[in-house]
Amino acid sequence: MTTEGRKILVVEDEWKIARFLQMELEHEGFQTAIETNGRRAFDRIMQEDFDLILLDLMLPEMDGVEVCRRVRELSEVPIIMVTARDDIEAKVTGLDSGANDYLTKPFAIPELFARIRAAFRKTNIVQQPTDDNRLCVKNLKLFPNRYEAQVDGQPVELTKKEYDLLDYLVHNKNLVLNRDRILQKVWGYEYTGDTNIVDVYIRYLRNKLDERFGQKYIYTIRGVGYVVKD
Repeated sequence: MTTEGRKILVVEDEWKIARFLQMELEHEGFQTAIETNGRRAFDRIMQEDFDLILLDLMLPEMDGVEVCRRVRELSEVPIIMVTARDDIEAKVTGLDSGANDYLTKPFAIPELFARIRAAFRKTNIVQQPTDDNRLCVKNLKLFPNRYEAQVDGQPVELTKKEYDLLDYLVHNKNLVLNRDRILQKVWGYEYTGDTNIVDVYIRYLRNKLDERFGQKYIYTIRGVGYVVKD
C-alpha cells in the first residue's frame, strides 16, 4: 500500500487509544492528526484535506454518526468507524450514515490496515491520485474533499450546486460545453426544469469569481455554451 503523503484523521475521545493508533499509522508511513471532540473533528474535516477518517462512535458534543452524516453531505472521503459497540443496530446505523466500513474494538492492527487498503481501493485513492493541475485555473483552486474553492487562498462561498457546476467546468477546462451537456452532468438526466437554470448559475459563479476578483474565468461562446479557460 502506498502511504506517502496519505493523511488520516483519528477521531477518538480516549487519548491513549488515539495516540496508539497514531503511532501505528505513522510507523506504517501515514501522516496523522488527532481530534477527541466530534464538533471539532467535523470542523477540521471541512477545513483540511484528509485521505481517510477513523471515526469513533461515542464522542463529546457531536457523536460519530452525526459527524459522518454531515461529512457525507459535502465529501466522499473514506470513513471507517472504530468503536467498542458491536451490536447490529449500531453497525447498521453507522453504515447507513455513510461510513465505508465498521471495525469493532478490540481489533488487530493488521486488520485495521487491511480495511484501510480496502477503503482506498474502493475510492480509487491509491490507484488514481488526484491530478491537482485539473483542479486549478489561473489563481483559482478547488478542494473536492470539502466542496470549497479558493482564489489566491481566499475562500469563495459556494452552494453545493454552484460548486458542482464549477467543478465540472474546471475539470473540462478549455473545452466548450453546451447547456444540454451541462444539465445532464450537473443536474442529472432526469432534470425537467427550465434549461435557463444553467445561465442563472453561470451568472451566480461570475458574481462570486469574475466580478469579485477582477479575473475572467468563465467565457460565453455565443450560440454554443460555456468554457473555463486557463
